[in-house]
Amino acid sequence: MRALLARRDIRLLVLARLIDMAGSNALWIALGIRVKELTGSNSAAGLVFFAFILGTLGAPLGGALVDRVRRRPLLIVLNLASTVLVLPLLLVHDRHGVWICYVVMALYGLASGATSSAMTALTQSLISPEHLGDANGLLQTLLQGLRLIAPLLGAGALSAFGLGPLVVGDAATFALAALLIALIRQREDRPQSAQQEEAGANIAAGFRYIARTADLRQLTVAVVLAVVAFGFSESVLFAVVDAGLHRPPTFLGVLSSLEGAGAIAAGVGAAVLMRRAGEGRTVMLGLACAAAGFSLSAAPSLLAVAPGTLLIGASLPLIIAGVMTLFQRRTPASLMGRTDAALSVLIGVPQTTAIAAGAALIALVDYRVMLATMAVLMAASALYLATRTTRLPTEAGVTTQVRAGGRTTEPQNHHGDSAVGDGAADR
Repeated sequence: MRALLARRDIRLLVLARLIDMAGSNALWIALGIRVKELTGSNSAAGLVFFAFILGTLGAPLGGALVDRVRRRPLLIVLNLASTVLVLPLLLVHDRHGVWICYVVMALYGLASGATSSAMTALTQSLISPEHLGDANGLLQTLLQGLRLIAPLLGAGALSAFGLGPLVVGDAATFALAALLIALIRQREDRPQSAQQEEAGANIAAGFRYIARTADLRQLTVAVVLAVVAFGFSESVLFAVVDAGLHRPPTFLGVLSSLEGAGAIAAGVGAAVLMRRAGEGRTVMLGLACAAAGFSLSAAPSLLAVAPGTLLIGASLPLIIAGVMTLFQRRTPASLMGRTDAALSVLIGVPQTTAIAAGAALIALVDYRVMLATMAVLMAASALYLATRTTRLPTEAGVTTQVRAGGRTTEPQNHHGDSAVGDGAADR
C-alpha cells in the first residue's frame, strides 16, 4: 500500500475520491434525517435513498460513454456538473419542498453512476492487476473510515446550522475533486471500443460479458441477494433507532459512525484476505458478517445493536473490495465502463425495489421481522457462493480452481485468456 501511495497520481485519485465521498456522506445522512424531521415518516426518509438508487439505473448510458472517451476529462465534467446539481436543496424549508430532495437525489444518482464507472475504469488503467486488491482494500478502508466523521458531522451540522451549509459544503467538495483529478499527469489513451457496434448492442455489452463469465456471474447473483437486504435496511434502521432504541433520529449518525469503525477494521485486512483466500471467500465473509449484524440489530438494546452495527459496517469493505477487484481483474479495459455500469444496474434494480418495499413494509410489519428476513437473505447469499465452483484469480495471470468450502487445486496460468487488458498495466 505504501508503494501505491508513493505515486503522485494515485494519491490525487484517492484524495479526490475521499473528498467527494466525505461531502456526499455528510449530506446524504443529513438529508434523510431532515426529511424525517419535516414529515415525521420513516417511509419518506427511506425514499430519499430510493430516489438516489433509482437515478443510478441510468448507469448503462454512462458506462457506454465511459468506454468511448477519456476517463479523466469525463470525471472532471461530472464533478463540476454535480457541483451545480445539489444547489436546489437550498430551497427545501418545509414538508412541501421534500419533492426537491427526491428530484435532486435521482439526478445525483444518475451522475454518480457515470462517475463510479469512470472512476473504476481510471483506477484499472492506473494500477497493475496484481496491485488492484491492495488498492481497493486501501480505498475501502479510507472511504468507509469516513463514516467515523462524516455522519456525525452531517447530523451535528444539521442540528446546529440547518441543511444549507451542508449543501454548500458538498458542492465545494465536488469542485475540489474536479481540480484534483485535473492535476493527474498520467497520459490516458482513448478507449478502443468497437465503433461499429449498434447503440443497443454497445450499451448491452457489459451485461453480455457478465453473463458469459462464470465467476463474475456467480458473484453477481450472490450480491443481488445481498443488496435486497441492504435495500430494506435504508428504512429499517430508522425504526431500529426509533422503535428499538427509543432515540431521536439524529442518533442514526452515531450508528453510522459505528459502521465506519467496523469498516476500518475489515478494510485494513481486506487486501491480505483477498491474497490468501481469494475474492470469492472475502465476499462470503462479508455476507456472513452482515447476516450476524442484522440478527443482532433486532434486539431492543444498544448492547446488541452496537456490535451488530459494527458487523454490518465490517461487511461492506469486504464485499465491495472483493467484487471490485475481481471485476477489474477479469474485465478488459475497453469494456470496463460498460461492465461496471451493468453491475450497477443488476444491483440497482433489486435494491431500488427493496428500498421502495422496505419504505412501505416498515409501516405494516414489525421491524424485527424485517431484520430477520434480511439476515436470512444474507445467509442465503453466502451459502450460494459456498456451493459454487469458481475460477478466481489470486495473482496477476494466475487462477486457482476454488470450491468455496476452501480447497484449492493446482494453479493454472491463463495469460492467453486473461480478461485484464493492457489498460490495466502501469504505463
